Amino acid sequence: MAVPAAMELVDLAVRASTAYDRPDLTGRLEHTRRRLEDPNVRVLVVGEFKQGKSQLVNALINAPVCPVDDDLATAVPTAVLYAEKPSVTLVWDGEQRRRSDVPVAKLADYVSEAGNPGNRQGLARAEVGLPRNLLKDGLVLVDTPGVGGLGSAHGAATMATLPTADAVLLVSDASQEYTAPELEFLATAMRLCPNVAGVITKTDLYPQWRRITDLDRGHLAGAGITAELFPVSSVLRLEAVRSEDAELNEESGFAALVTYLRKEVLARTDDLDRRSTSQDVLAVADQLAASMRAELAAQRDPQRAGALVSELEIARGRAMALKDRSARWQHTLNDGVQDLAADIEHDLRDRLRAIGREADSLLDAADPADIWDQFGQWLEGQVATATSANFVWAGQRAEWLAGQVAEHFAAEGDSVLPALHTGRGEMGGQVQRLERPEQERIGLGQKLYIGARGGYGGMLMIGLATTLAGFAMLNPLSIGAGLLFGAKTVREEQARQLARRTSEAKAAVRKHLDEVTFQVGKDSRDMLRQVQRQLRDHFTSLAEELQTSVDSSVKAAQKAVSGDENVRQARIRDLEAELARIAKLEDKARALVPGARKVLV
Repeated sequence: MAVPAAMELVDLAVRASTAYDRPDLTGRLEHTRRRLEDPNVRVLVVGEFKQGKSQLVNALINAPVCPVDDDLATAVPTAVLYAEKPSVTLVWDGEQRRRSDVPVAKLADYVSEAGNPGNRQGLARAEVGLPRNLLKDGLVLVDTPGVGGLGSAHGAATMATLPTADAVLLVSDASQEYTAPELEFLATAMRLCPNVAGVITKTDLYPQWRRITDLDRGHLAGAGITAELFPVSSVLRLEAVRSEDAELNEESGFAALVTYLRKEVLARTDDLDRRSTSQDVLAVADQLAASMRAELAAQRDPQRAGALVSELEIARGRAMALKDRSARWQHTLNDGVQDLAADIEHDLRDRLRAIGREADSLLDAADPADIWDQFGQWLEGQVATATSANFVWAGQRAEWLAGQVAEHFAAEGDSVLPALHTGRGEMGGQVQRLERPEQERIGLGQKLYIGARGGYGGMLMIGLATTLAGFAMLNPLSIGAGLLFGAKTVREEQARQLARRTSEAKAAVRKHLDEVTFQVGKDSRDMLRQVQRQLRDHFTSLAEELQTSVDSSVKAAQKAVSGDENVRQARIRDLEAELARIAKLEDKARALVPGARKVLV
């Protein structure tokens, strides 16, 4: 959401950089302008299945947009944003990204499990446009698919999108207090997203919601999580809007939630926009003033002009070294990315190998057919925890690498670090669910058949042997032997099938872990390439700006050495006037963010 004061400041700075013939600085400011013009403030609505996420979104915007039913679940992320007229746009990502408009009434055919089970149509997301005041300032509510347990593969995919969000609402109904995966999700989300809050839904269905809310607050405090909680009833909210009942709307709890979205999410985004704009404009103003300050110093003290030129020549040499393709900062960046890629891959493989070893132990200790459902949930939870931890660590290491590269520019002033985008695409790589292997069991009929087959051989062998002693073929010894051999054959077949089930279960686990390694590894490499490009482009531009500024300073100082006294005094007055104008620009930039300091780059 563009901040008017920030936009005006950028426009003023653009005019100044154009007037002083600094197209490189104008390019930086144009990037700042594009960032301000982006109206979207993304709020991810996440949670487990059937917690009331879709109904929450519908209640916030007072429109039955997201499909809601006991038998329906969201299969595709649905972004609800402002539009003059209601509209639905489907988006497919891939080698050829495409979009398609469909009627609003047909939305459920594409975004629900009933209409699009398992997202077999391959949609990246659906975008729903609505004319709502809450959305007019740029708020975008994203209804995400239920993750089937926040410790699932889909939970890991949701986790990977958190760096791209401006806020996260974790939805959990009032039927029970927070689970361990929900608390872990909140703790991780706090490290990846600036705003995280919990929403306790369905307070109209559960009279004990106040006790559950108090318990949840205790769990958050115990875990050191400072997220706010909002108990709400979507049913009461929709009824309050329909009947225009302000008291009922207050009882629904949505007034506090809407206030949070307006003051803590939208307003905080404005603050971030102001801060980053102030920083960019201060950096530009300092570079514009650098050559003027150098020339003014030379004009005021011609005797010291030679020494000043020498100092500037040294600074120009440093700036040229930073711009050179073989600059040390580029070596630091390239080597750092390679080391980081190897470390991230090793960390992921190490975590997954440990999970694989533990999974093998569990499968050896029990029959996979008996424990598979619980085992599958456990495995997906462990994998999601491992991949999420790996992703968070990768993002932290990328930020650390940016700081290491920036140190090479420290001699020229405090470098401005870029805002790194480490999200894995729109909804992250989709890892296939753990496949259920064939788990054949011996039925009663099979047991009788296998026992009869094994018992026949035993009975025949003992029966023939006893005939030599004068007994009949069928006698108590041969019949007992048949029963023993039959039971043994059944046990051996059961053991063989158990070994087969265990082997197939382990193979399914290895296949799943290989799939996770392949997909998450690719996502990590893509993220690192994105980070490398961001840092390379940012610091290359910074090096070019530094060299241009120093070159201008050198030329201005050299020019100041020659000239008569009248020309020199006139030039001093011009320079002082120009610096005063730039100082006013700096003052406006600092006023945009109270307490802002001057930033040198």
